[in-house]
Amino acid sequence: MTTPIEIRVPGDKSLSHRALIFAALATGRSRIRDILLSADVQSTAGVLRALGVAVPVLGDDITITARGVRAMLAPSIDLDCGNSGTTTRLMAGVAAGCDFRTRFIGDASLSKRPMRRVARPLVAMGARVDLEAGDGLPMVIHGGALQSIAWTSETASAQIKSAILLAGVVGGVEVEVTEPSRSRDHTERMLGALGARVHVDGTRVRVEAVNALEPLDVRVPADPSSAAFLIALAVLSQFGPITVPNVCLNPTRIGFFGVLRAMGANVAIDEGQAQGGEPTGSIRGSSSELSALSIEESQVPSMIDELPLLACVATRAHGTTEIRGAAELRVKESDRIATVVSNLRAIGATASELPDGLVVTGSSATLRGRVITHGDHRIAMAFGVLGALPGNEIEIDDPACVAVSYPNFWSDLARARNRK
Repeated sequence: MTTPIEIRVPGDKSLSHRALIFAALATGRSRIRDILLSADVQSTAGVLRALGVAVPVLGDDITITARGVRAMLAPSIDLDCGNSGTTTRLMAGVAAGCDFRTRFIGDASLSKRPMRRVARPLVAMGARVDLEAGDGLPMVIHGGALQSIAWTSETASAQIKSAILLAGVVGGVEVEVTEPSRSRDHTERMLGALGARVHVDGTRVRVEAVNALEPLDVRVPADPSSAAFLIALAVLSQFGPITVPNVCLNPTRIGFFGVLRAMGANVAIDEGQAQGGEPTGSIRGSSSELSALSIEESQVPSMIDELPLLACVATRAHGTTEIRGAAELRVKESDRIATVVSNLRAIGATASELPDGLVVTGSSATLRGRVITHGDHRIAMAFGVLGALPGNEIEIDDPACVAVSYPNFWSDLARARNRK
């Protein structure tokens, strides 16, 4: 008889970044508990420190005292964002409203990721942005007086939307963003919770000019993207049920679990209390027989980070799963379409690329081989789940890269497998 187990996953990455940034922009003393202690979030903390914010060493319970939305100081060093696209793009919005020069740099992977998409609206607001390498980092921003803007995004991107909203907050002007479909709404939720006047109408969000933000007092709920890996393991294996408590249940973040259910998975969601303007609750998964399905473009934004995992799950579903409308995967930490397909083939699965997605045919065949992650944490964890299944023999070339979002992933995976 299998034994149910409860595993707590780290604090939500998106909310951890935003909690630090909004605490730095607030007036007064903010308290943040259960922040994600990962490399990406450390990058945001480091950038804020370089801008004169007294961010302490990150821990389970920290306080930040700040002086308001226009109190950042000119940095004496480049702003090193490490591997974090969220740090770069959100802080680019902050920098656009500051009356000084900032230069953003990152590691080799981040330096290849597109930045022109975030530079364009900031330039339209009045900032000057220089991309030294064409479309990636280094990126120099000359901020200052900004003007109001009503921006229509070509793609649904929470990072682009957040950059514009943050530029409006720091610049003291009203901004409006319209997207083709709804992207993650953490920024506007947190802004509203801190006293900003936020108006949401479908895929359009408008934030009135802000003079001050109230301080935060937030406990960061668990990351649904991290929870997804453990729930997928429970669904695919006979190890026993896994429950992940206190997970952020924001509707823009839990599309993966709905898709698992549509495939036939035994996944239950129990809602709890809201935290920091975000719904939370527990997610439970258990062994299931899965059937393939097709993912359309409208479903992609709510599960963009989980698509590599879905592709791995599809190797064990009956039939052929097709994912379309996910061209954004090509400009993540790696080209996740090419990386997922090449690795699936390398371990013996049947998969092929589409220009904007991929196709995976499920089977019960043993999967063996070496996975090349290209330093991409979600690739490592997705294939780590497959490697944990009995009979499979999968080697991950860079297991340490999971530190970007889930430092204890491998120990939690082992705990889920080896329960008594």
